[in-house]
Amino acid sequence: QVQLVESGGGLVQAGGSLRLSCAASGGTFSRSRMGWFRQAPGKEREFVAAINWSGSWTFYADSVKGRSTISRDNAKATVYLQMNSLKPEDTAVYYCAQYSLSTPTVLLATTVDYWGQGTQVTVSS
Repeated sequence: QVQLVESGGGLVQAGGSLRLSCAASGGTFSRSRMGWFRQAPGKEREFVAAINWSGSWTFYADSVKGRSTISRDNAKATVYLQMNSLKPEDTAVYYCAQYSLSTPTVLLATTVDYWGQGTQVTVSS
């Protein structure tokens, strides 16, 4: 059974940085595309960033492009999201995602096979 456990969320002032981590176990982590989504109160879960199995390809939502970096360490079965220049609108619960091996897209939450429990990120103005 796949388990994804996020950590690293917290309260930070606007302009600050956070590094989220997601430790995976029990599955095909090293062969899977991984991603991050977020969900703010009253809003739908939205795509943030994705990375392929080797780390050679990454993709970002326009809202975080240039401010965030997704990376992975397959030896540690961990994926990271470094977020810089944080804004109050980045406030949300951030979820780690492991995609279906066969999915043609990373943008849709419906293509995710496994979710973490989420970690809260709050950015104060």
